Amino acid sequence: MVNKFRVPFYLCLIIFILNFLACKQERTQLKGVAKMGISKEIFGYMPDGQVIEAYLLTNPNGFKAKVITYGATLVSLEVPDRQGRLADIVLGHKNLEGYLKRETNPYFGGTIGRYANRIARGLFILDGVEYHLATNDGRNHLHGGLKGFDQVVWQAEPIEEEAAVGVKFKYLSPDGEEGYPGNLDCTVIYRLTAANELRIDYEATTDKPTPVNLTHHSYFNLAGEGEGTILEHELMINADYYTPVDSELIPTGEIAPVKGTPFDFTKPKVIGLEINQVPGGYDHNFVLKTSTDPLRLACELYEPKSGRLMTIFTTEPGLQFYSGNFLDGSIIGKSGRPYLKHAGLCLETQHFPDSPNRPIFPSTILRPGQKYQSTTIHRFSIK
Repeated sequence: MVNKFRVPFYLCLIIFILNFLACKQERTQLKGVAKMGISKEIFGYMPDGQVIEAYLLTNPNGFKAKVITYGATLVSLEVPDRQGRLADIVLGHKNLEGYLKRETNPYFGGTIGRYANRIARGLFILDGVEYHLATNDGRNHLHGGLKGFDQVVWQAEPIEEEAAVGVKFKYLSPDGEEGYPGNLDCTVIYRLTAANELRIDYEATTDKPTPVNLTHHSYFNLAGEGEGTILEHELMINADYYTPVDSELIPTGEIAPVKGTPFDFTKPKVIGLEINQVPGGYDHNFVLKTSTDPLRLACELYEPKSGRLMTIFTTEPGLQFYSGNFLDGSIIGKSGRPYLKHAGLCLETQHFPDSPNRPIFPSTILRPGQKYQSTTIHRFSIK
């Protein structure tokens, strides 16, 4: 007897193919998710026995970032070149001991605060009250003082999202720390995304008016950590103006055009081309061009031999370009090689130096009831 309700062969074939394709897509998605991960290990112990944790973040394209609870510090960032070969592109140390002393750790990969960059004479007046900060750079205050945010232990919480993995770091800076007023409750979140981005988000609240200016302080060398200097890197900075400094690297208060000067990076330029015309090398704040997008283009850094390209976007108004002038070979890095002058460079997204004493600069004062928020994205690609 013939079954009148038999499904035609061609219809069965179509259903089979659709199911096969759907399963294949699901397997592909799961495979991608499996490659994006986060793991935790012990990085070392503080002198008092406190454990310092390290979190390893990975994405489907082979990128690896490691951050530790000491200083909310990025200790390594592995990025492929145009042949797909990985290299760690940030300077630093293999173990915690190298990070604990300032003489071996000039802020490698650290979170900088309460105020990144310099405040002249360690003094500022806020609401009629004069505040005296720690002076740790000659007569001036630098990167938060004698014990800035890069030298404290942060609380950490892992983050797993659909297209990113990360770590949320928290620290409560007490009223009076390094001379600053107010309890400052800080959050810094590192994310490694599936789109080959290292994203850093900052938030802070306070119970008293206080200056706040947070940044990230990695020394980058896109050829690889320990692989020569950054003088052959090509840099573009999206800024028509910069803030000139005096002999102590304190802004004079002028906002000067870069055109016709060694500070003109409006088009990609080899860093070493005019660096000898800048006494001491580059250590200057650039006034970034405004944008309708809150995340403005800050700069592009390119290393021709590897093909690595890093593009930085930020909500901050300024970018401090530091060409590693004070590295002198006395620090031995992760590769076992000495970090010579210009072995790495810093591209610190931030508000301008000495803003509490410069009313014409964008304000850095955070008041109770307000929330400090800042985002910087490092996007990597091949050129």
